[in-house]
Amino acid sequence: MPYFVYGSIEVICWPMFSGKTEELILRVRRAQIARQKIQIFKPAIDTRYDEVAVVSHSSQSVQSEPVANSIDVLLNLKDSTRVVAIDEIQFFDNGIVEVVDKLARRGFRVICAGLDLDYKAIPFGPMPQLLAIADEVTKINAICTICGAPATRSQRISQSQEQVLLGETDSYEARCRGHYEYEEDSKAHLPLEEEVRPILDN
Repeated sequence: MPYFVYGSIEVICWPMFSGKTEELILRVRRAQIARQKIQIFKPAIDTRYDEVAVVSHSSQSVQSEPVANSIDVLLNLKDSTRVVAIDEIQFFDNGIVEVVDKLARRGFRVICAGLDLDYKAIPFGPMPQLLAIADEVTKINAICTICGAPATRSQRISQSQEQVLLGETDSYEARCRGHYEYEEDSKAHLPLEEEVRPILDN
């Protein structure tokens, strides 16, 4: 893992059940072993396993500070902190990008974990900007529940159409590109040349 002397942004991403939070907890624990002062934040809406702790699907956990929005990360930062970890960062408002960038420029090591795509396979919230400014990006595959291939998509199996839906195996499955299903766009079944022709004609 690279070491950045003057601050850094590390982003851990990909679909549900890929081990993103587990990897974040691993990096947090290594920082703790190194006696680095660290604070862990998560969005207050994430109460699936615990109202306060960050908990992985494999039941690993670490205490955190739930916050309502991006500015609360700065407001709750302690003077002694040198490493900041943020789980489920896709649920934050877009201001989190400026917060993370500001922390890195001030010399903090910032570790972020979250979904890069929502259930429609559309870039999720602030994730595109975070990936663009990151010094290090780690994409972790899940396992497709249909065929066992590397999974890069979060298949929603419930009927909810809300972008933000906290859930586990009752609401989501990890899927590979081939077995992922979401056909909202009526053009999805058009031959490729018919779909792009209007674009080329303009």
